[in-house]
Amino acid sequence: MTDLTGRVAIITGASRGIGFGLAQALLHSGCRVCICSRDVNGITAAAHRLHAQPDQLLSCAVDVGCEADVQLMFDDVIRQFGPPDILVNNAGAFDGGPVETLPLEAWNNVIGSCLTGSFLCTRAAFASMKPRGRGRILNIGSISAQRPRENSAAYTAAKFGVQGLTHATALEGRRFGIAVSCLHPGNVLVERRVDSGLGSDEEPMMEVQDIVRAAMTMLTMPDNVNFLEAIVLPNAQLYVGRG
Repeated sequence: MTDLTGRVAIITGASRGIGFGLAQALLHSGCRVCICSRDVNGITAAAHRLHAQPDQLLSCAVDVGCEADVQLMFDDVIRQFGPPDILVNNAGAFDGGPVETLPLEAWNNVIGSCLTGSFLCTRAAFASMKPRGRGRILNIGSISAQRPRENSAAYTAAKFGVQGLTHATALEGRRFGIAVSCLHPGNVLVERRVDSGLGSDEEPMMEVQDIVRAAMTMLTMPDNVNFLEAIVLPNAQLYVGRG
């Protein structure tokens, strides 16, 4: 795995699951890492579990759908670690149900976490990366961006949006040395699934580390290479032909 010593990374939605796993991997690779979540207790606990030195890890309670929160986080990172080299837009939310009964509050929560948050963090990262002529942004999408499930209008719309945001910003960023990419996971056995009772007996699942391995491959490509998009899913999961 490429040595990332001295680089600065921001990971959203990092209190658990894929974001937490990526924080572990990036710290192990030598990065100084900022982890954030709107779950104050969760992000505090995650920071303790990472066992990193204060000069290597910063934790922030941030609602990525709030413009002011995002700007404060980037200001804190730049003040303590310097400008970010890597951004992972992993924060998200899922709230489903038939579209005719889906509350606007649920729609706004999902769009705000998944899509608006990715936009706000990407915008702040671009402002920092463009003057330096380099940077890498990884958006965590979903196979739902290409093969929707029933009763997932908000999540599917948000992840389609994340894919579109990736392509648009990859185009904007390439002449400034900024590589923007998107990783689409299938079923991952994260805490949310365990807590809800949906375990590996219900559908084929991957471990978090399977996705972390793929994400780190994308994040450690040479600066002149963009691994634009990847789909990683359990081989037995219904995807090809689903829909």
